[in-house]
Amino acid sequence: MSEYKVKVADHAVASGDHVIVTIGLGSCVAIMLYDARERIGALAHVLLPSAAMSRDQSNRAKFPGTAVPMMLAEMRAAGSRGQITAKIVGGASMFASLLPSGGINMGERNVAATRDALTIANVPLIAVDTGGDHGRSVYLHLNDGRVIVKSLKKGELVL
Repeated sequence: MSEYKVKVADHAVASGDHVIVTIGLGSCVAIMLYDARERIGALAHVLLPSAAMSRDQSNRAKFPGTAVPMMLAEMRAAGSRGQITAKIVGGASMFASLLPSGGINMGERNVAATRDALTIANVPLIAVDTGGDHGRSVYLHLNDGRVIVKSLKKGELVL
């Protein structure tokens, strides 16, 4: 079983007996899309809630609003014909003590933007592990759609 590694502001689409992995999610969000019938999946490690927050807007994997439609198109091109569902992980508040009182943190903004992008794309969100103050690593298993979330603080979770 081979692994595809996804870095920050990157994505991958694959099928078969593979695992798509992203390490070190903090306030970033991993968006996993999966077609159970065709066993095709995608993972994006989004960095910012909107392109308006970045000088370089050319990388579509950096933002939920552009990453979701890009991954859907690539999954369809790879043969996805079934219902696609989503799981999201991340969006932690890694430095909550540094935020001004009542300030909205980047993790929360990334999660909200991701939920909006999935709603606009009409992709059902079926599992979530977001928030908190801990980092996570994510493993999307394409043979069955299982997502394993690992963190030093919370151990291992299967979505």
